[in-house]
Amino acid sequence: MAKAIMVQGTMSSAGKSFLAAGLCRIFMQDGYRTAPFKSQNMALNSYITGEGLEMGRAQAVQAEAAGTEPVADMNPILLKPCSDTGSQVIVRGTARGVMNAREYFRRKKELIPVILESYRRLDAAYDVIVIEGAGSPAEINLKQDDIVNMGLARLLDVPVLLAGDIDRGGVFAQLYGTAALLTEEERAMVKGLVINKFRGDPAILAPGVEMLEGLTGIPVMGVVPYMDVDLEDEDSLSGRLAGAGERASAAAVDIAVIRFPRLSNFTDFHVFSTIQGVCVRYVDRAADLKSPDLIILPGTKNTMEDLLWMRANGLEAAVLKEASRETPIWGICGGYQMMGGRLSDEDGAESGGPGRTLCGMGLLLGATRFVPEKTRTRVRGCFGAVPGIFSGLSGMAVEGYEIHMGQTVYTEREGENARPLVRIAEYTAGGPAAGMCAETPEGLCRENLYGTYLHGIFDAPGVAVELVNALLKRKGCGAAHHAECVLDYGTYRGMQYDRLAAALREHLDMEAVYRILEGKTV
Repeated sequence: MAKAIMVQGTMSSAGKSFLAAGLCRIFMQDGYRTAPFKSQNMALNSYITGEGLEMGRAQAVQAEAAGTEPVADMNPILLKPCSDTGSQVIVRGTARGVMNAREYFRRKKELIPVILESYRRLDAAYDVIVIEGAGSPAEINLKQDDIVNMGLARLLDVPVLLAGDIDRGGVFAQLYGTAALLTEEERAMVKGLVINKFRGDPAILAPGVEMLEGLTGIPVMGVVPYMDVDLEDEDSLSGRLAGAGERASAAAVDIAVIRFPRLSNFTDFHVFSTIQGVCVRYVDRAADLKSPDLIILPGTKNTMEDLLWMRANGLEAAVLKEASRETPIWGICGGYQMMGGRLSDEDGAESGGPGRTLCGMGLLLGATRFVPEKTRTRVRGCFGAVPGIFSGLSGMAVEGYEIHMGQTVYTEREGENARPLVRIAEYTAGGPAAGMCAETPEGLCRENLYGTYLHGIFDAPGVAVELVNALLKRKGCGAAHHAECVLDYGTYRGMQYDRLAAALREHLDMEAVYRILEGKTV
């Protein structure tokens, strides 16, 4: 039987995922087999496990922090919004179709056995489980059917830490108000409060902390500072998606990523943050695109709707104009699909709505047809003979994963002026031939245009640096501007988890956390 602790927050982006990842790292460092768990996650950043199943990216990050392999049981329910009112529902790694909000709330209690089954498997395999809540536990209109906050805490009989975000202001009202809206039974389960993202002198905060403890009857177990720790973000509320315009003008390399309304897996570009002189900025207006060194069309949960969005706001025309100027354009997953000649969703497989067909951007030929069955696979391989400024990528090893509803095909005639971007040597999970050599062509490239279904394609050692140096060379920069990455991306991530753990040990009462784990009084 594992010991467990749950991290809840007063709101979305209060720092739950951050704190949970830090606790996972600490317990791992202290010798415990540790696993993360989030019963229900709503996010467009997802991950394909070694089982070939889909789960929320945040729990994969927490698993990495804990030094364990991510498995779908760590996030048995994943909701991927595909419209303002509907989401694709993924249950233990497999898509169950698209549901509107009302239908899902009506049926979600049916998923409790799945949640409990996943938790029990983790319970049998690990020493400590760090559970993350979602949103706020005080949403009084939703509490009756809750399966992710206090409803789950009651089901599992686990203690809770409640975190508030002081950086947004009003942290005392957040924590007191949340505690006040809980039932007496629920308040008794909250063993400690955490004030998160603090900037300033903690001594100034001390009188408020004392009053908060008196009002709630719950001890404040830490005032955690705003930390400069570079972890992958969970969803589109991430601060890294905004405010890079000024930095772009001073950067040696300016990479513009189109910020689709249904942007997914923007963690694909996190590796560039490890390279000095590179600015990655997210653009949702044609006027802000300007003349970047590289344009990336990223993944999206609804390719056709986001293509229409680009078409309506002028971004498609702006991207096409830059393509005609030979600015490199790189499409990943949904962005790759948009670059083609035709998109067909005759059965409504992508959005769950009525079927339709659209013309693509025409940058890469071929057609994409959306089908109900989702591709979920991990692969290893290498870049093929890459044309244009990125020819230095040719033959470099690559590893990644695919998550998509559509299948992209092109005729031999259409492919005369294009070539595969990647040669897949092995399907390591999922796919038609997992574990077997395939030498399967994947993606397309021609001239300054590159498209692929592979998420994580830039993460392999040397790939991001080679790409940045090619952009620097195209701009005529000398050797003084040669990009270097001292650490490989995996080592860099490990260092960030260690920094996070060290900061939590300093500012969070870990002795009290361990007493909570043991069921003792704080």
